[in-house]
Amino acid sequence: MRASVIAAPGEARLRTVERPQPGPGQVLLQLEGSGVCASSIPLWEGRSWFDYPQPPGAPGHEGWGRVAALGEDVTHLKLGERVAALTYRAHAEYDVAEANAVVPLPESLAGADVPGEPLGCAYNIFRRSGIEPGQTVAIVGIGFLGAILTRLASHAGARVIAISRRRFALDVARELGAADAIVMDDHWRILEEVKRLTDGRWCERVIEAVGLQWPLDLAGELMAERGRLVIAGYHQDGPRQVDMQMWNWRGIDVVNAHERDPRAYVEGMRGAVELMSAGILDPSRLYTHRFGLDELGRALELTRDRPEGFLKAVVSP
Repeated sequence: MRASVIAAPGEARLRTVERPQPGPGQVLLQLEGSGVCASSIPLWEGRSWFDYPQPPGAPGHEGWGRVAALGEDVTHLKLGERVAALTYRAHAEYDVAEANAVVPLPESLAGADVPGEPLGCAYNIFRRSGIEPGQTVAIVGIGFLGAILTRLASHAGARVIAISRRRFALDVARELGAADAIVMDDHWRILEEVKRLTDGRWCERVIEAVGLQWPLDLAGELMAERGRLVIAGYHQDGPRQVDMQMWNWRGIDVVNAHERDPRAYVEGMRGAVELMSAGILDPSRLYTHRFGLDELGRALELTRDRPEGFLKAVVSP
């Protein structure tokens, strides 16, 4: 099979490698595509704890496709069945998944791109946010994740204030139900605008979806007393400082919303697939850039730089 290989920091190559085979309790997937995740950026840029070359297809974990072979004792899936799956080498033509990490896709999603892991991640973040009708929810950072959360929060009956540095992303947020959209440029101007929009009550829920220090600082200051700050950004570049005095004074709850239990990931994927099948969630507008396996490096560069017009890259065999 063909697979993308990150041979060194900043270097991706297309190689022909042996096709994997499923073991007991596993399935082989013939992949239709895989999303490119921001969590892969450190591996792409290089860190001292990574080894190169990476395994073929790594670190792709957002794949979907069809079941091509069944391992021993797998009885609840069928050959040719279309599925999303949590795997770890999905930037390839084939990958192996644990059978219990596979989510069948209904006929209503025939032909749809379904990178299950990030959709499930968004679903789980929304669930842990505890958003209720009538609340004001600020979402700091409108990329793929922030856009999905905008849709889920607005559908739940919340008033969403979308905050992003990119006007394109704010336009998308409005399409997905945001009541207000604010350019993320000046800290104090944003605070004054949110204070005005909420009549000084601030936000019962704030979701930080950027992964940098300043947006985290901003998110804390947007909080209403006894609200909930949901940290959904990927904070991977070192320690953070927080204003604990303010957090204590306002009595807020702080939720690190990223799951680490694979079972929770899969349950989130199931929930997202159900919302898509019901017509509540349609992420197709958010897959803004598409690449072949030989262009994984370009996809990772755009995921890092996030130019105007970019939300999510998909790599297809």
